[in-house]
Amino acid sequence: MTARVLIVDDVLANVKLLEARLSAEYLEILTAHSGPEALAVCARERVDVVLLDVMMPGMDGFEVCRRLKQSPGTMHVPVIMVTALDQPSDKVQGLDAGADDFLTKPVDDIALVTRVKNLARLKLLGDELAMRTMTAGELGLPTVASSAPTFGDEPGRIIIVEDHERSAARMREALARSHSVMVEPDLPGALLKVADTGCDLLMVSLNLGHADGLRLCAQVRALERTRHLPMIVLLDPGDDARLLRALDMGVNDYLMRPIDRNEMLARVRTQIRRKRHADQLRMRLERSVELAIIDPLTGLHNRRYMESHLKTLVAQSIQFERPLSVLIADIDHFKAVNDTWGHDIGDKVLREFAVRFKSNIRGVDLACRLGGEEFLSIMPDTDMNGALQVGERVRACVAGLPFDAVSSGSLQVTASVGVATLQSLLDTPETLFKRADEALYAAKREGRNRVVTAAA
Repeated sequence: MTARVLIVDDVLANVKLLEARLSAEYLEILTAHSGPEALAVCARERVDVVLLDVMMPGMDGFEVCRRLKQSPGTMHVPVIMVTALDQPSDKVQGLDAGADDFLTKPVDDIALVTRVKNLARLKLLGDELAMRTMTAGELGLPTVASSAPTFGDEPGRIIIVEDHERSAARMREALARSHSVMVEPDLPGALLKVADTGCDLLMVSLNLGHADGLRLCAQVRALERTRHLPMIVLLDPGDDARLLRALDMGVNDYLMRPIDRNEMLARVRTQIRRKRHADQLRMRLERSVELAIIDPLTGLHNRRYMESHLKTLVAQSIQFERPLSVLIADIDHFKAVNDTWGHDIGDKVLREFAVRFKSNIRGVDLACRLGGEEFLSIMPDTDMNGALQVGERVRACVAGLPFDAVSSGSLQVTASVGVATLQSLLDTPETLFKRADEALYAAKREGRNRVVTAAA
């Protein structure tokens, strides 16, 4: 999907110039010539990046940016302020208004294209994560309630890779007032710290005396644990070749030397905020997936996951001619527990049963709650004799000790167990499950608190 860029400027010639440059990069361009018009476009259209002129009559760019960042519908749209003002205080004012970046006229082509593409990539990634979470809800899967980000400007954990002591000390002094800062002068030590400490931002000098900072950036992007970590590179003016390579490999931002303290603080704050927003989106998505496959009462996998897992294991076991068994356990007379003690006590029994059930199977075996008081285990590489031993271990563990579910005294609980194993190449997940279920009902008929195997 092509990124959509909104160019906002009251001077038509400026709009045409930016439009021509970005259109050559195959970006889709929208235009607006005033602050209110820009807000209206953002309200009705999907916009991935806003290029916003500061000096406009009526509503200036700072106010437009502030309103965009205050609206739930546009608060995550990246904004790049474009202006003829070149004082550091102007940059800081724009970044404080919520802007994600700041370009000074005449706009450098490299800075324009790389910053727009980088911010568009981040926006599209955030949209994708948000859409996946929304899709889970539309499919009927449990989802984590969404809300505006709750984080503010809490301290971040920053690692600075710099072997120039005075430069590193100045950056550390400026950042340490708001953040936890570590300085690492060599690349191997920096990579170890990044992988082990779970930092929020990596700042890498591209002017190291005896190492290539770009190599560290590439390694960080290649590692699974750190590939989403934001990075800011530090370099000298005119070093366009290395800047392009850095941005190409996914570096998030850069600072030119001499580094302005206030600009550095603002850019660091922006990157940490963005990381926390992305982390929150990923957490929601992962939690939604977890809720879809985990039984909330017992913490075991649910039937939805079991059916998919059983299908895979049956196919593998048949293909490689390896044994596979299924065990179903059902708490005896569980309705009487609920009727006598109430559902709260019944839930406590189910939770304790789940703990005992899982502790008596192997780590490789799947433990799940089918529903109600029925539990199931899928046991790869387990023949009928092995499955019977597991079944008896589960039964004895449940019956052997009372359940501490009530405040006065305890409950004696037993379980019936049915076991089945793969018998032929024609077996399916459905036939295997059905035989284990029939064995369970046979155990009920024969007096409960026993283990029964499926009939051949």
